[in-house]
Amino acid sequence: MSSLYRFTRPFLFSMDPETAHNMALAALKASLIPPLKTLASPRLETVLWDRKFPNPVGLAAGFDKNAVAIGPLLRMGFGFVEAGTVTPKPQTGNPKPRVFRDADSRSVINAMGFPNEGLSKFRSNIEKFLEHRPRPAGLIGINIGMNKEQKVPERDYCLLLRELGALADYITVNISSPNTPGLRDLQSKESLHRLLKEILAEREKSCRSAPPPLLVKLAPDMDESQQEETAAILMESGIDGLVLTNTTISRPSDLPAGFSARKGGLSGKKLTGLSTSVIHNFYRFTDGKLPLIGVGGVSTAGDAWEKIRAGASLIQLYTALAFEGPCVVNDINTGLLKHLDQAGLSHIGEAVGMAHGRNSGAGESGARKNDKPRRDDKKSSKKS
Repeated sequence: MSSLYRFTRPFLFSMDPETAHNMALAALKASLIPPLKTLASPRLETVLWDRKFPNPVGLAAGFDKNAVAIGPLLRMGFGFVEAGTVTPKPQTGNPKPRVFRDADSRSVINAMGFPNEGLSKFRSNIEKFLEHRPRPAGLIGINIGMNKEQKVPERDYCLLLRELGALADYITVNISSPNTPGLRDLQSKESLHRLLKEILAEREKSCRSAPPPLLVKLAPDMDESQQEETAAILMESGIDGLVLTNTTISRPSDLPAGFSARKGGLSGKKLTGLSTSVIHNFYRFTDGKLPLIGVGGVSTAGDAWEKIRAGASLIQLYTALAFEGPCVVNDINTGLLKHLDQAGLSHIGEAVGMAHGRNSGAGESGARKNDKPRRDDKKSSKKS
């Protein structure tokens, strides 16, 4: 933790968590947070879907819901930033207070409900970022969701894909937040099959010249048989990857009673083991053939390393920013290099899936075979 963040954290923690978050986001947007020393190493570069990620550490969806601070966030050292969740229409989300933190367990419970300014504002913000020069290194994911009142979910997802697909390095279909009624029902066999069929057909129709990779974000609360069934559906569907996992509705027994009783999804250190086990299972159920982004309780290089060993090609964090500060990104990347040295590996891709007694080779070999220069002209940026 940097000395500056150690000094400011008590002030931020004296506030309501959502207020503190909004203040931090406003400071980033206004470029009030000084640039950080960042790490660049070819050993950490990861190529997936013909896109080069400067390093495997990304920012999870939910931090920058309206895509207002992508540039400053990438300059913190993230290899990629996933903006959103965005919905077609603006919505206020669930009643406040709706974010709760427990400093002792380094955990957060949120019941946000996709508050955001809607598609039009989100698209405008993304376009402004893409037009700005020079652009910082790093890629952009866009996390899409449905409005609370939508009775035909595929309409919202297809609209968002149609309008935003050309602006993203990948699109994540969020069907796993616990804070939108009925959303997690889309993970059921029939609903998931129908939804993905519609979304993939829309991508074929509207993004023919530059189809963005399509990922699905899942909850950590399915049992193993449900995970196996879901993995089979996803493999058959033709999607390009998974984000594992969203927050959990489960509550570890050692959480403080008052905090544990809050409604919403739990994130932070208490989610670490559960999300890593889900990554391990899906890597096994998909035979390592579907790229995974691992998220949930990542706050150290050790956390990231275990998720990579379980099968994640990339990882994301969010809650750790509140507890560890912005230097956590560089700390994790630095620590991953140490883990590579200790394991006698030359590239981060060699570690993917090691816990299964194998490695995918997706990182280094992928980088050598598919390494393409980053395209900075406006037209190419929208197709990247």
